[in-house]
Amino acid sequence: MKAVIRNLTLLAGLGISFVLSAASTGAGQAEGLDDQVQNLKNEVLELNRELFLLEEELLFPANTQVSVFVSMDIGEYFSLDSVQIKLDGKEVSNYLYTEREVAAMYRGGVHRLFLGNLKTGSHQLVAIFTGTGPHGRDYRRGATLDFEKNIGTKFVELQISDRQIKQQPEFLVREWE
Repeated sequence: MKAVIRNLTLLAGLGISFVLSAASTGAGQAEGLDDQVQNLKNEVLELNRELFLLEEELLFPANTQVSVFVSMDIGEYFSLDSVQIKLDGKEVSNYLYTEREVAAMYRGGVHRLFLGNLKTGSHQLVAIFTGTGPHGRDYRRGATLDFEKNIGTKFVELQISDRQIKQQPEFLVREWE
C-alpha cells in the first residue's frame, strides 16, 4: 500500500513538472497548452483526492476504527467550554470549544471529537465535561462507558442535555447501533 501511495505521489509530482514545462513554451501553442494544462491540473487534483482517501484507509481501517461525537440540546443549565476523552486510562483528546461551535451544536450540529484505532476487546471511555453550570458556577462532570469493541467501526456519542426535573445538565455516553 505504501508503494501505491509513493507511485501516486510520484505521478502527481511528474504532472506538476509537466504543467510547469508546458506553460513555458511558445505563445503560438498557448491555446492547446492551456487545455492540456487544465486537464493535467484536474488529474493532479483527482490523484490528490484518491491519495487522501487511501491515506485515511491506511491510518484508520474500518475494522479497528472508533469515532466519538459530541451533541447538545437546549443548554439552559450548562454552557460547554471543553471536553476531555480518556480511552483505557490514556488521554486521547482534549478539545476547547468556541462560542460558534457551541451555538452550532445547540442548533443540532454534531462534532466528531475523536477518530482513532482500537483493538477488539473490552475498553473504557471516560469523558470529562467542563463549562459553566446553573447560577454561573464552574462545572466539571464526568461520564463513563464500558464497551466491547468488535470487528467493524464503533461509534460513541457524548450527549449533553438539560434535565428539567432536577434543573441540572445531564451527561450521557452511549453507543450508536
